[in-house]
Amino acid sequence: MERTKVVAYADDMFIATKGDKIRAVENHAKVEMSKTNECSRRNKIKFNDEKHKAILVTRRKRMEDIDITIYLHFKPLEQVTQMKYLGIIFDQKFKFQEHIRYAA
Repeated sequence: MERTKVVAYADDMFIATKGDKIRAVENHAKVEMSKTNECSRRNKIKFNDEKHKAILVTRRKRMEDIDITIYLHFKPLEQVTQMKYLGIIFDQKFKFQEHIRYAA
């Protein structure tokens, strides 16, 4: 099962991980971010730390804690409930209501 999808366009990158449990997704995302960190270090690429965000997308009502902690350059990423990528506003439930308001 493929757990990670990386979408890159110009200088924007989106890394998505999936799983059955929030903690499993969080751990897998940490592994992927460490790979990204290492690749950027090897290729002398500097990421803008302020532009990086983490969002947990789920349609399920879960009883477990929904706070995740993912690091880039040993700094935790801000967890948000919505984010904009390539002009599309994604929310944590994939309902796109905010994007529709923005586009209208």
